[in-house]
Amino acid sequence: MQGFTLFDFDPPGDTIALRADLRAWLSEHQPQGDVVRRANCWASFEPDFSTALGKAGYIGMTLPERYGGGGRHPLERYVVIEELLAAGAPVGAHWIADRQTGPLILRYGSEEQRELYLPGIARGELYACIGLSEPGAGSDLAAVQTSARETADGWRVNGQKIWTTGAHFSHVILALVRTEEGSERNAGLSQLLIDLDTPGITIRPIVDMAGNHDFNEIFFDDVLVPHSALVGERGQGWRQVTAELALERSGPERYLSSHALFAALIDAAGADPDPALATLIGELTAEMWTLRQLSMSTAAKLAAGEDPMVEASMVKELGNAFEQDMPRRVQAIVDCGWDDESDLARLLRALLIASPSFSLRGGTREVIRGIIARGLGLR
Repeated sequence: MQGFTLFDFDPPGDTIALRADLRAWLSEHQPQGDVVRRANCWASFEPDFSTALGKAGYIGMTLPERYGGGGRHPLERYVVIEELLAAGAPVGAHWIADRQTGPLILRYGSEEQRELYLPGIARGELYACIGLSEPGAGSDLAAVQTSARETADGWRVNGQKIWTTGAHFSHVILALVRTEEGSERNAGLSQLLIDLDTPGITIRPIVDMAGNHDFNEIFFDDVLVPHSALVGERGQGWRQVTAELALERSGPERYLSSHALFAALIDAAGADPDPALATLIGELTAEMWTLRQLSMSTAAKLAAGEDPMVEASMVKELGNAFEQDMPRRVQAIVDCGWDDESDLARLLRALLIASPSFSLRGGTREVIRGIIARGLGLR
């Protein structure tokens, strides 16, 4: 693929043993629950499971041991995340803190912030959300208007964030705010780590068309946070956020959100499937294998300290297309009525409703394609 250099995926240690150990652990600890909850499972909130997962050493794997982490290689963490998603494990409670907030604090945060937040993240007990989108700044993050003015007492924050996943159960929000009055676009932005029980913060639910409450809007009404809430350098929020988004856009969750449907399709096909069904399963398998190679290659670049923004955007764009197309392709050849209560039919119904939203999270398709085009020198 033009613009995409594959890296070898060769994590240290015995990944075969790591997979086997995790699968054995999941067989004892993963809640059975409803089959539909296994789809898009990184939005499924199960705090007891997150605590048990942290105790077993499967959260905060790449954080240093002095902060309660495992000191493991990033590609070992990739193997664990891949297994958890393929199993449909309910990882939503700790997901954002483990994937983005912890690594960003480790890279840019103060020692005080590391000691305060990282041990709780590694234990699976501290949950975080991301404060990026606003009513007038969805995927166009450079239009952020939430302000933070520095005073003698700390930062005074005013504004609104929207589409904030997990804010209703999170402890902290990593918010992109405008700290330089009169600044425009990506200049003058900073990141603040704000405890969500701070006075002046209001969280309101956004319920989707399926009746799920994953998203929220957050209002900051003259919220006072300490000077120490600043993460990294003042005015460097844009650079820090783009590094954070590479983590969000390139992981296996970008092509495994519909995996439960794929597994149910294979189970329903049996040993001697209809030729059309066998063809579809073969096509989906080949496409998933390719996406996995792209995602692992991007993970290898991140582990090597590179900033593969274009590659991460490619993984997101291609992965979103795959997981959105899968329910429609299954629907086209499988006879599942809307009153069918089989696992396959129920998963198909759920994903036909949910999958259109997959390309919105982490940046809309139009924005992602713009990043790819610029990276390839096409605009």
